[in-house]
Amino acid sequence: MLKGLNHLTLAVSELSRSTEFYRETLGLTLNAHWDAGAYLSLEGLWLCLTLDKHRGTEPHPEYTHYAFTVTADEFTPIVEHLKAKGVKAWRHNRSEGDSFYFLDPDGHKLEIHVGDLSSRLEACRQKPYSGMEILTWPDDGD
Repeated sequence: MLKGLNHLTLAVSELSRSTEFYRETLGLTLNAHWDAGAYLSLEGLWLCLTLDKHRGTEPHPEYTHYAFTVTADEFTPIVEHLKAKGVKAWRHNRSEGDSFYFLDPDGHKLEIHVGDLSSRLEACRQKPYSGMEILTWPDDGD
């Protein structure tokens, strides 16, 4: 059975630019790098950047994105930091918890979010999505 998410690999068009973005703009730790890739980490996240000649810099039109957790106290200063670094927003928040949606240099859709699955489910309990059935809570062992 699965035990959790092992790592996330993102294809990038310019390795040095992307490595700098994830280190300097988002604060990940650079653990290793080589000609065509880099390993970075952040509190349990192993991120691999891999050079890929097929990767463009335009975001894909669908909603797939990767969200990072921040606290309520950290949210506004981080958003201000990201805006000062010139990140491009791609969506306005429409859900529970503060969120800021932005792009990395290769158009990967990212988000910083205040909240977790429990807070989202609680909000959904109050106002469920169409056809929604809540089956378990994250901490109930199922």
